[in-house]
Parts: sequence; C-alpha cells; structure tokens
Amino acid sequence: MSDYRFPYKDAAFILNEVLGFEQMCSDAGLEEVNAELATAILEEAGRLGSEVFAPLNAVGDREGATLGENGVQESPGFADAYRQYVDNGWASLAADQQYGGQDMPKMLAAAVVEIWDSSNLGLSLCPLLTTGAVTALAAHGSDELKNTYLPAMVSGQWSGSMCLTEPAAGSDLAAVTSKAVPEGDHFLVTGQKIFITWGDHQMTENIIHLVLARLPDAPAGVKGISLFLVPKFLLDENGQPGERNDVYCVGIEHKLGIHGSPTCSMNFGDNGGAIGYLVGKPHNGLMAMFTMMNEARQGVGIQGLGVSERSYQQALTYAKERLQGTRSDGSRFPIIEFPNVRRMLMLMKSVTEAMRGLIYIAAAQADRTRWAKRPEEAHRQAARTALYTPIVKGWISELSQEITSYGIQVHGGMGYVEETGSAQHYRDARILTIYEGTTGIQGLDLAGRKILADKGMALQELLDEIQATADDLSSVTGLAGMAAALREAVQTGGEARAWLLEYASRDRDAVGGASVNFLMLLGYVCGGWVMGQSALKAARLLEAGGGDEAFLCTKQVTAQFYFDHVLPRAGSCLATIKSGSDSMMALAAEQF
Repeated sequence: MSDYRFPYKDAAFILNEVLGFEQMCSDAGLEEVNAELATAILEEAGRLGSEVFAPLNAVGDREGATLGENGVQESPGFADAYRQYVDNGWASLAADQQYGGQDMPKMLAAAVVEIWDSSNLGLSLCPLLTTGAVTALAAHGSDELKNTYLPAMVSGQWSGSMCLTEPAAGSDLAAVTSKAVPEGDHFLVTGQKIFITWGDHQMTENIIHLVLARLPDAPAGVKGISLFLVPKFLLDENGQPGERNDVYCVGIEHKLGIHGSPTCSMNFGDNGGAIGYLVGKPHNGLMAMFTMMNEARQGVGIQGLGVSERSYQQALTYAKERLQGTRSDGSRFPIIEFPNVRRMLMLMKSVTEAMRGLIYIAAAQADRTRWAKRPEEAHRQAARTALYTPIVKGWISELSQEITSYGIQVHGGMGYVEETGSAQHYRDARILTIYEGTTGIQGLDLAGRKILADKGMALQELLDEIQATADDLSSVTGLAGMAAALREAVQTGGEARAWLLEYASRDRDAVGGASVNFLMLLGYVCGGWVMGQSALKAARLLEAGGGDEAFLCTKQVTAQFYFDHVLPRAGSCLATIKSGSDSMMALAAEQF
C-alpha cells in the first residue's frame, strides 16, 4: 500500500505560473499573501495529510463508523486526527476574518483541501460539510445566528451537516415533508432526513444541522421550503453546548465505500420537536440550500481529484516495482515498461493534472468574484463561477471512476484484492457521481440554468478565452499541433452550444437527452485548455532558461498525451449530442 505525498510541483506550477497567484493576491490588496507563504502552507498541510490522515485511510475503510447507545462512534484515530486539524488552524483557512477565519484565497484553500481528500476521503468529508453549512449561514443567516454559531463552526470546534434528503423525496425537494411549527422565538422541527454525511459523531462539542422543512402556511412545491438551524446541543446562557436537542441518529448506512464517513438517518422531533431557528426568509430555503450545495459541489470535484491522485500514486509505485517481463539475457523488468501500462498511467497522470488545473482555475474564479470592485464585474465573474460548478462536479467525478478503475487494472489481479488498498479508492470514488446532485442533475443544471438562461453568453466568453489560448499556442515553436487541436475543440464546444440553443425549444427531450454529453464535452475542452496553458507556460520558462527543466519537459509531454488521447473524446460527445433523443425515447416503458 503506497504512501501519499502531495504533488507540490504541479500545484505550485498551476498556482504561480498558470494563475499568477502573487499578482492576483496583490491586485486584491493581499500584499502579505505570496508564493512563499503558499508554499509554507502547502508543506505544513502536506505533512499532516501524509503523516496523520493518510495512515488512517485504510483504518477507516476496515473499521468504519458504528452506531451505539451514545450515538455514532467515528473510526479509530479519526478524533485525534481531527483535533490536530483544528488545533493547527486548518478549518479556518479560507473563512471570513469577521468570524475568526484567516481569509486566505480560495485557490490556495482548494490545494489544501486536495491534500485532505487524497490522504483520507472519509475523514475529509466532515470539514467539507461544515464549510458548506458555514457558507450558507454566512450568506443567509441573521446577525444573531451568525455571531452565535459561526465562530465555533469556522474554528472547527463545532461541525455542520446538510439535512436535505428524505426517504420519499430523494433529489425531488418539492416532496420534502418535514415540518417546522413556530413556538416563541424558535421553531419545533419534526421529520426524518436520510443520507446525512457526518450527521452524528463524537469529534466535536456540537453539530449544527441545516434542515429543510415546511412552515404551516407553506405553499406546495419547492417555493414552500424553508431552512432551519438545528443544533445537536442547545446553547446555555454562556453560548456553550448544554441540553441535548430532540435530534438523533437512528441508523447508519452500510455502504460500498467511504466507510469512515458515517452516513446517517436522522430523526427530528420524536419527543415533541427539535428546537430550530429560521435561516433567511420564510419559504426561501431553496436559495440558501443552493448556496451550500454549490459550495459542496465544488468540494466534490476536489474529492474526485484527490482520490484519483491517490490511486495514481499507488498504481505508479506498483508499476515500477512489479517485475513481470523477461529480457533475452534473462533479466526481468517492471511492468511500467509495457506500452499498455504506460497508456493507463499516462491517462491517469494527464487527466489528474487536468482536473487539478480546472479546480484551481474555478477556485480562482470564486476569488475574482469576491474581489471584484464593481457590481457589474462581480456579476460577470459570478456567472463564470456558476458555469464552472457543474463541470467541476460532474466531469471530474465521472472521470474519477475511470481513473480509480485504471488504478486497479495496473495492479492486475492484485488490484482486486482488498489488502493492496487499490480497490478502496475505486469504491470510495463511486459515490462522487451521486451525492450533491447526480451527473444527470449537473448536466441539467449546466444546460438549463447556466446555458439556456443567458442564451449561452457566459459559455461563449469562456470559449473565446480558450480560443485565445489556442492562438497563443500557435506562436510557440513545437506547439502548433496543440493549437490546432484546441481550436477544433473550441469549434466543437461552439457547435454543441448552437445545437442546444436551437433544439431546446423544438424537442422537449433535447436538453435531458444531451445534457450529460454536453457537460462531458465541456469538461474535456476545459481540460484541454488547462493543459494547453500549462504547455505554453512550460515552453516559455524553458525558453527563458528558468525553472525545473525536467519537470517542465514532463509537463509538455503530459499535455501532449492529453491532446492525443483525451481531448478527441469531445468530438464523440458532440456526435452523440447531435444524434438527438429519438432512439433513447422511442421504446415504451413496457419494452424494456
């Protein structure tokens, strides 16, 4: 079972060379935030990830969370690891200074989160859900709620959960039946929520649940949903956890993977009603829910990157060590010398690097939105951030299935044996395409809310930027082939955009039938953009005689592999989109 080490060189290259980290921070007035500080932060996070989190990854898989008389008991070692995470200030890295956060750029925070996700995906889900709850509460909560709950949540002293799904609702939030009845200065919440990640545990003093429920006068459908803050422990006169609230975990799921992350069924109000507090305006819970959901969706993309990187590192180590072939002189050689093993490893390496680049770019886009000085600029930047979100979540989570599967394949039969550890990454990754909105939901969100809503304007701006990168590539000796391929990819994206805008109103099934392929197409194109920018920066640094020559040459080769073997998939997606929905909708349900 391989050790984990964060890929510092690639992360630093993307942050500093592709994104211009120092210049972005300087433009935002963060003069004290520079590349040297970012390196120190990543090195410290890397130590905690590799030395503390990573050794517990297999422990969490073997000895998952359990439910007992005192609630959910987390996996052995998790509580101590989480305490070190909190004590060293990692929970507050990118949070608002007003509530005790360090207000670091989100692009740097994304790199740090990658470390937690790679080293221990099950444990890292706890702070992910807390971050989503903090974001929603900060955006929609009253000053009293924010001042009361956010400092302890930001520090990690208290954790958070998102309680959305119900047994009969699933992704259909219009079917939510949980109730909230006003009583004095609070509400009594009743109902059951399922699939609640880290809904209960013993690692923090309190757990702050954000719960979707309906008020007595709520209209039907999603417009009748409100959001409530329901603490596990009610606060005493000093603002500290006191009396137990009427909310309990009644079961945990036995899952394919992420065994170290308890997935809870939560009952609210079995003994009269769980005390909760309204977050935002009545019947406006959907907006608040999407605030935390979008935060979590970006986080799921990082999880896909993290587990893919861990799987790649393990496969690479095995391929270098496993002797399989025999030379004419009788000496044996490792399987990494076989072309097909190289193909799999290069696919894992190139796609993982494309994932990393896109995630950091999306996180930097969130920074640009936050740092925008004019409202109109903030609106434009926010539109790009919104465009990235379903691609980051959907494309990366889908590809993580492929990458972790190749991780097993490189190991051969040993990959199918649990003791090697490779299968855990594959099993852990499988949930990523499902929770926080399935790939189908991401595709519909991208096509409907992000493309059709503005008639494709935000997408066209993105395609124009990618075209500009293709033009820059054409000016560099040796990169003309990449330039031509990226131009073709931009044209592919433009044709898909035009098709969607034309057929959405003509065919009721056009959007639903094409949306996932549309999402994957844009993911492949964005990946090509990222790798094209990387190749361009590497070429210029090599020409200037600066940087790590071996790393920069490797970066160019990896980019070329992506252009040769991965980017062409965009054309297949376009062909499928253009085929329309006729064949998929032609059979009656009885014919299946």
